[in-house]
Amino acid sequence: MTVMVSASAVRDLRERTGAGMMDCKKALAETGGDFEKAVDLLRQKGLAALAKKAGRIAAEGLTAVRVAPDGKAGAVVEVNCETDFVAKNDDFKAFVGALAEVVLFERPATCDDLLVGPALRGGQTVDETVKELVAKIGEKIEVRRFTRFEGEAVSSYVHGGGRIGVLVEGKGSAGASALEALRDVAMHVAAVRPRYVRREEVPAETLEREREIYRAQGKESGKPEAIVEKMVAGRLEKFYSEVCLLDQVFVKDPDGKQTVGAFLKKTAPGLSVVRFARFEVGEGIEKRSEDFAAEVMSQVKPV
Repeated sequence: MTVMVSASAVRDLRERTGAGMMDCKKALAETGGDFEKAVDLLRQKGLAALAKKAGRIAAEGLTAVRVAPDGKAGAVVEVNCETDFVAKNDDFKAFVGALAEVVLFERPATCDDLLVGPALRGGQTVDETVKELVAKIGEKIEVRRFTRFEGEAVSSYVHGGGRIGVLVEGKGSAGASALEALRDVAMHVAAVRPRYVRREEVPAETLEREREIYRAQGKESGKPEAIVEKMVAGRLEKFYSEVCLLDQVFVKDPDGKQTVGAFLKKTAPGLSVVRFARFEVGEGIEKRSEDFAAEVMSQVKPV
């Protein structure tokens, strides 16, 4: 049966994987239009460049973090605007910082709650403050997301003047040394972009998906089944070292050998990471040019 492959599907797959346009078209045709199966097929063929595309930034704005004086609570927010020029505006920066304080002290549950709740200054709601700022600056401003942590120890790190904001929560140890260790971990999270704290948190379906991809790659190499399974086990270990915080090589280790888990055991015995949040401005928001869309449409035909 002929599979109709839409231009938008090819475009989305290309943006997701970094593979060539015709490779994306063929992958979608071979998988009956199933997007996730097409991603897996491209990875099996070594045509996907997922890591390079995972963090595409396509919106402007700032993140801001605030941590309570006692180091037991913290908040991170992201606010988007249309241009980098506005992101550097003093009024905009002051608003984003004040918004992080609102989240920290007012404890809103959702963005809707945040918008109708009080701003820290002037008695206005956050939504009223946003509208006032839009009228003054002349650009669309959107409160996109926030996270608030509260626990035994919370620390933070901000990179690039607010391009990336990180919160890390720990337990089992407190005090200045624990907070300093957590700040180093937050710096690592900003730089290396883990997806999970520890390998036990990786969903079973994610692991099985990785195993199937590695098995398919191994079988294509013509290796015996026993060797293929050893290859799968080895590649899974590499996968853990790429996506799990505690298994990653600590970014500040000069020798490039010490993991984050080993760093914590050495620097702050008893301290463990509960969770982290990493906000990067515009992450996951795609800007697509009309020229690119026209290019895709002109080259994609029914299979």
